Amino acid sequence: MNNKKSFILGISAILFWSTVATAFKFALNNLNYIQTIFYSVLFSTLIIFVYLVIEKKQSQLFQFTLKQYFFSAFLGFLNPFLYYLILLKAYSLLPAQLAQPLNYTWPIMLVLLSVPLLKKKLKKIDLIGIMVSFSGVIFISLKDNFSFNNIEEPFGIMLATGSSIIWALFWIYNLKDDRDVVVKLFLNFLFGLIFITITIFVTDNFIIPTKEGLNSTLYISFFEMGITFILWLTALKLSTSQEKLSNLVYISPFLSLIFITIFLHENIYSTTYIGLSLIVLGIFVQNIFSKKNQF
Repeated sequence: MNNKKSFILGISAILFWSTVATAFKFALNNLNYIQTIFYSVLFSTLIIFVYLVIEKKQSQLFQFTLKQYFFSAFLGFLNPFLYYLILLKAYSLLPAQLAQPLNYTWPIMLVLLSVPLLKKKLKKIDLIGIMVSFSGVIFISLKDNFSFNNIEEPFGIMLATGSSIIWALFWIYNLKDDRDVVVKLFLNFLFGLIFITITIFVTDNFIIPTKEGLNSTLYISFFEMGITFILWLTALKLSTSQEKLSNLVYISPFLSLIFITIFLHENIYSTTYIGLSLIVLGIFVQNIFSKKNQF
């Protein structure tokens, strides 16, 4: 029974995540990337706090040391602040079909960063997976031109790929924090909200959003940053085979292309299909055959 519930929750989370690239683009049609992040993080912080109260864990927020609060501030700076600042800027420059799969290289970045930060060693299969995935990044960058002389928006491509480094860093440092998942998630978002609030006023970007902008950021808050993360954590907790459940995530970027085609009306490049397939293949190869890399 728990496995069935876990599967339903896991698939639900994956479906929601698959729509987020489209939601980002809708939001950016009405707000700039700083405004989108501000309202999305604001609503997400409120959502997570409500869940914290429902779970009766709010008292834990006042039980940490000064060092732990500083660590939460550091993690909050990485994610949601810096990660989404870079990612949403990339989405403002690139078609969704490029930004989404380039950001999906984070599992490979996780492997690379684990060498200096977690003292892990790369095996041959890791290197093969990394090379396959990064060949996918190259294909996606070509946009059917098949010429390096015609690469458009190299800065956006760099940002989308670079956002995966920030996410991988956040994930690795988050492993060192053994506090309750929801409690530390709330603190991360609370500090992230402080950083993005300072940014939006310093850059003179504060506005009251339109109805369309408000709806878009609410959607992102629920289905990218808030409820979906809780669904996924619950699914992993209930599952007797977390590895099999985690493998379902590979469906997400392909589903995302379907939503991008239907709602954003982007004509998907053949190089996007090829590149995304190579990125996922490289991650899959590395995860399946490299048993020592467990995160």
